[in-house]
Amino acid sequence: MNIYQLFVRVFGNRNDAWKPNGSRKQNGCGTFNDITDDEIERIKSLGISHIWLTGVIRHSTETDYSEIGLKATNPLITKGLAGSPYSIIDYYDIDPDLAENPSERMKEFESVVERIHNHGLKVIIDFIPNHLAREYKSLCKPEIENDFGAYDDKNVEFSQNNNFYYCPNQLYVNPIGDSEKYCEFPAKASGNDVFRPNPSANDWYDAIKLNYGIDYRDGSRHFNPIPDTWRKMLNVIRFWCSKGINGFRVDMAEMVPVEFWRWAISNVRYDFNVTMIAEIYQPNLYKDYIEAGFDYLYDKVGLYNTLENIYRYGQRAETISDVWKNLNGLDDNMLRFMENHDEVRLASKCFMKRAENAFPFVALSALMNKGPFMIYNGQEYGEDADGAAGFSGDDGRTSIFDYVSMKSMVSGNTNSEVYEFYSKLLNFREKSKAIQKGGFYDLMWANPWYSDFDPQYLYAFLRYCDDEKLLIVINFSLDEVREATVTIPEDAIDLIGGCEKEYQVELNPGEVKIVDLLDGKCRDGLCTV
Repeated sequence: MNIYQLFVRVFGNRNDAWKPNGSRKQNGCGTFNDITDDEIERIKSLGISHIWLTGVIRHSTETDYSEIGLKATNPLITKGLAGSPYSIIDYYDIDPDLAENPSERMKEFESVVERIHNHGLKVIIDFIPNHLAREYKSLCKPEIENDFGAYDDKNVEFSQNNNFYYCPNQLYVNPIGDSEKYCEFPAKASGNDVFRPNPSANDWYDAIKLNYGIDYRDGSRHFNPIPDTWRKMLNVIRFWCSKGINGFRVDMAEMVPVEFWRWAISNVRYDFNVTMIAEIYQPNLYKDYIEAGFDYLYDKVGLYNTLENIYRYGQRAETISDVWKNLNGLDDNMLRFMENHDEVRLASKCFMKRAENAFPFVALSALMNKGPFMIYNGQEYGEDADGAAGFSGDDGRTSIFDYVSMKSMVSGNTNSEVYEFYSKLLNFREKSKAIQKGGFYDLMWANPWYSDFDPQYLYAFLRYCDDEKLLIVINFSLDEVREATVTIPEDAIDLIGGCEKEYQVELNPGEVKIVDLLDGKCRDGLCTV
């Protein structure tokens, strides 16, 4: 799997004269119709197999659509004019911002899903199970479905039958603005497990925590009979599967009990073959969530953080070996990336300054394992997200809260060195059997610091299958050429079916070299800074 994360609101916005805190009318907004056949084919030509349509479910926003019965949400509990795509206002509806004709938003969504499928690609969307918007009210739910909280007992902090957690007899205290302009009584727990009526401005104050049957006062778990929230959320998953969705990127999956996932995923797979990807940051939970039915997990705290530390703080390249060792056999279940909507853009002044500086780090992330690899829209053009958009400030990220465009997408230079690198890398990853399905052998133990090899900056490994055997060496130094003798130990030679014992390589700054061990020839360097 090569995944392209496409944030619909910004992807198709070609207004490069947007202003901080500008409205939709002032700044523009991408829609489903901007995801044209030509754009889908361009994305496919990069070597992409899956498109993750981000931010499509209706969420909080200060933009008013009263003419079609959708009022703006209260600005005191809305992050940015556009609103957070992770503060869901109706699980069964589409964000009207994303439609040319807002009253036909579901049809336009179904059309873009069909277009993507017609090009042979699969579609992933977000599923946000841990929390929903404070003003959640579904207008599009099935008639037989009750809304969240409709029959809650609001006089108790916790009940197995409640959808929310409450602070009985306490008024919600908003951390920004005048609390009197938004009244919530009794207060509900906030999305990031804040079980008090007064979240801080740094908390998820715009969202309400959903109750899956865990009493957070004592940690006790109440899953029999099946909690009402479980049934409601399973129905939401089934609804989107019926729209032809091929998979879900599950937001903050680790904040929802693994028992629910075991039950829900097994139930939904009776009728639908869906790929499940968990956003998760606690390695001690990895095995449990894979066993519960997730196909892939975020590798943020492992590989991403290690590569970030190598660039920012000079951490030794040889520490990459610790990543796969610590995964205890789950390496192929990890989704690798160097950008997504939560992370600082690689080309940002807050990170690597130039998109080209990221090449060796991106290549390692893409070539090390056979699990999925993901890029974020604009990454292929070297988007730097420069400038303050509004709510999010100037933090090196493309704002998910404001109406903005990406300068790099507006210019869209497919002939650039950056674009060519991503196209070459992803297509190689897609076509190489050794990368797709082959084994991995870490060579660092056989090439210590006292040999003719520099583990401070160099990382070497094998990827192999019956008819393709590759030696991959990466130079993480962006300033110096590195010459090295790479030793292949006897057990590796036996494992892959024979090769030379040593290979001499010379790597330019930031270069990745791939040696074909079947003929001993070194392919062109994949990338040079």
